[in-house]
Amino acid sequence: MRVQALFIVMLLTSAAAAQEPQSPNAAAQTRMLTPPPVSVLNYTAQVGSEAQRNYLRGGLTYTTSYIDNYFADAGSAPIAETTMSILPTIALDASTARQHAVVTYSPGFTFYHPSSGLNEVDNIASADYAFHLSAYTTISATERFEDSSMPFSPADAGDIGGISGIPISTTPGVVPPFAKRLTNSVSAEITMQTGLNEMIGASGLSAILQYPGSSLTLGLYNSSARGGTGFYNHRISTSQYVGATYQYLDMLTSPPDGESATKTSTVMGFYTVYPNARLSVSVSGGPQYYQVTETASPSFNAWGPSISASTGWQTGRFNLAASYSHSVTGAGGLIGAYHTNSANAALHWQLARTWTAGASGSYSINKSVSALLPTEAENGHTITGSATLQHPIHGQVSLAFGYDRVHQSYGQVAAIAASPDSDRFSASITWNFQRELGR
Repeated sequence: MRVQALFIVMLLTSAAAAQEPQSPNAAAQTRMLTPPPVSVLNYTAQVGSEAQRNYLRGGLTYTTSYIDNYFADAGSAPIAETTMSILPTIALDASTARQHAVVTYSPGFTFYHPSSGLNEVDNIASADYAFHLSAYTTISATERFEDSSMPFSPADAGDIGGISGIPISTTPGVVPPFAKRLTNSVSAEITMQTGLNEMIGASGLSAILQYPGSSLTLGLYNSSARGGTGFYNHRISTSQYVGATYQYLDMLTSPPDGESATKTSTVMGFYTVYPNARLSVSVSGGPQYYQVTETASPSFNAWGPSISASTGWQTGRFNLAASYSHSVTGAGGLIGAYHTNSANAALHWQLARTWTAGASGSYSINKSVSALLPTEAENGHTITGSATLQHPIHGQVSLAFGYDRVHQSYGQVAAIAASPDSDRFSASITWNFQRELGR
């Protein structure tokens, strides 16, 4: 896991920030924004009292849930499962005039009945960091790590965000039910404002997806992705930005008998408008060149369109983020390359002072780029949805209820074909504490 490396960068730049003067107000007034289509950071998902900075937060969550459909192995009858989970969480948010760091770590312990062989230990960690090297130069980095076999998100997850304005890269949506998987993704970006209304920037990404080994992952394989992006950003007015990006991606899937490589080069123009300080709307599109190489198959290359759109709306009590993307993708545990249409939405709503609701959903459909490739049989789609309701019951103790659904249709992927649908109903009780830093 590369979270440690990101922590070291944070410490070094924190020490540097303590020795340099703060940016003047005049600079802050002319500083450009980094629009969502070229920002490595996700839309925010915090509302109300959650939208705080400079704190140390921790907690312990106990969750019990009922899962209506678990397939012990391919071809077996579904089994209903009850689970008990213990999830400690620690989070740090540290902010100054020049930098902002958010780090969260949650180890989890889940026990199943009657299938005790599914008992698992999970590790979920994330880190986001932004540092102003100067008044007009910023470095941002983000990392997500997950070691888990649960097809659902953590039942107490208050952050239902995770929606980005950047077009998708790897094939989304294939999650083997109750099989161990490890994912780690890292993105870093530098932006430099070179004039009053001009900005340039570059970013890089690296991601891995691994299945440690299980009969429940038949038809899915270890994969990786890496690439880089360069962009130009121009401010038309205080509320409008236009620009262009170039992105190169190299995606690799490694089945036991060979390799499947997909490489894409994409040029896109983008437009972002901020009707007000709390709302943004972005669209982007352009040509994409892709090349697919599979063991024992002729290579295949072609051109196609790549388009995306996203929006984020944040108020004091309501947050909404949504995105849509169409492009050629690869990896994601599948062999080959796919025309992928993907849509995501998440909302977080503080219904009252002590009631918070959340909902999220996603849909993705993958079709092979060519009927000549053997991956044609792996076409499929995924639909997921979740809803949460949270309410404090006494002091630092709160109660939450949740519902999750996963539907996956991939006829030739044995791990998915046997278990197309699964629902979870959950109830959680959480004890948490929060301390403001500097007090």
